[in-house]
Amino acid sequence: MSGILTEAGIFVGGGGADRELPQQLLLRYGNRHGLVAGATGTGKTVTLQVLAEGFSAAGVPVFLADVKGDLAGLAKAGSAQGSLHDAFQKRADNIGLDLSYQSYPVTFWDIFGEQGHPVRTTISEMGPLLLSRLLDLTEAQEGVLNIVFHLADAEGLALLDLADLRAMLAHVGARADELELRYGTISSASVGAIQRRLLVLETQGAVSFFGEPALDLADMMQAAPDGRGQINILAADRLMGSPRLYATFLLWLLSELFEQLPEVGDPERPRFVFFFDEAHLLFDDAPKALVDKVEQVARLIRSKGVGIYFVTQSPTDVPEAILGQLGNRVQHALRAFTARDQRNLARAAETYRPNPRFSTETALREVGTGEAVTSFLEAKGVPGMVERTLVRPPQSRLGPLTSEERKELLAASALGRKYDRAIDRSSAAELLAKKAQNAAIEGQEDGPGPASDTGGEREFNRARRYTPGGSAAPGSSLKSPRGGAASRSDSVAEVFGKAMARQIGSKAGQALVRGVLGSLFRSR
Repeated sequence: MSGILTEAGIFVGGGGADRELPQQLLLRYGNRHGLVAGATGTGKTVTLQVLAEGFSAAGVPVFLADVKGDLAGLAKAGSAQGSLHDAFQKRADNIGLDLSYQSYPVTFWDIFGEQGHPVRTTISEMGPLLLSRLLDLTEAQEGVLNIVFHLADAEGLALLDLADLRAMLAHVGARADELELRYGTISSASVGAIQRRLLVLETQGAVSFFGEPALDLADMMQAAPDGRGQINILAADRLMGSPRLYATFLLWLLSELFEQLPEVGDPERPRFVFFFDEAHLLFDDAPKALVDKVEQVARLIRSKGVGIYFVTQSPTDVPEAILGQLGNRVQHALRAFTARDQRNLARAAETYRPNPRFSTETALREVGTGEAVTSFLEAKGVPGMVERTLVRPPQSRLGPLTSEERKELLAASALGRKYDRAIDRSSAAELLAKKAQNAAIEGQEDGPGPASDTGGEREFNRARRYTPGGSAAPGSSLKSPRGGAASRSDSVAEVFGKAMARQIGSKAGQALVRGVLGSLFRSR
């Protein structure tokens, strides 16, 4: 095997008893999704790195989350010296691979903007259903949040960041009596509860996730000058401290892909490959309605040319309905120390097409580090027979980058000019504060007495009750633009025009924009 690509796919490793049977992932079935599973320390990270290299070499852009910092090494070539090289060379000789080292085109991203370019979206693009999931709201609280979004649309108030959402919640709370006949009861308890959840979200650092410039998916789907696909690495070591934010962000990214990409059927190669590491975080305590919707979306997004690969410790972390859609599988060793582990191992073995030469269940116990039990789709999408496979060595560095190396790569990235500096446009918080101030001034001009008490001043004071600590409504101090990218004179139409430029413009489409995956979280 002269390289990591075969005529039809990605060379993953050598299979069979003598390691002479090449195991490959066919590119034309790369959008049929997949699974990389195995206990801690069995080689999942290396396999993920190998697959990312293969897709990139084939010109397919990739997105993956770097939970431990190990995958950043994709940006640097491996070393031809040292004991690690000796072990890799021996493995390459066993499977007939001409081992060579090279770096890959990598872009680093980070929700917190510390180890990569900031990843942002607007409150409006996230939508009420995904936000309800993120905030873990009750049914009544979710209803209030839906009212907030509906009223913001009706009154032309752009929801871009958390300050806008806070201001809009206070505005709705202050008008609860007026809005009751139109939308139903809006309790101050529900509004206050949402505000408190937003405060918790802010303390977790999520405030930097909402705002502009919002992520343009086209920037993740680029090709390098040499034709290789860009590998997008999300720094997730800190993000894993907020697992709900992590899962919600990845689901939002999938929803954006689904909404923006056209139907392509089954292309010769995927348009984009998405690795969902720590996949159990998506399904922990998930209701059946959620699982059903994820299964549905996995089927639908395949026709967009997007492949989803779940990375987790055990196949049982993924519900059976979804596991049945994962045609390309790399299963590293499973530990069976308890009776439950043994049952899970037996269940995992049953999901593979058996090989008469060996017991799949036994192989799952015996495969060593760097070795796996694999099954890839063959001609006509038929599951391949299970094989014991020695996974090929990666061409890029195995391990993390130094902070200096990461800084150099970030400084050289052209996307820094677009994303590294936040833009703070005039939106709902500023517009509502200005409206309340104007109403208060008009009331004062009418003279003291009942007239002023019934004006904007009273609305402003009532709104204070719906902010944490009873402080003035969010946005009462007008935000100033940063970087000169926008001014307070921007019209609401311009703000919405930018926020929705990548999305469907009709009223019917607006509900879809709020996230096809938003419906995942309607567990009731």
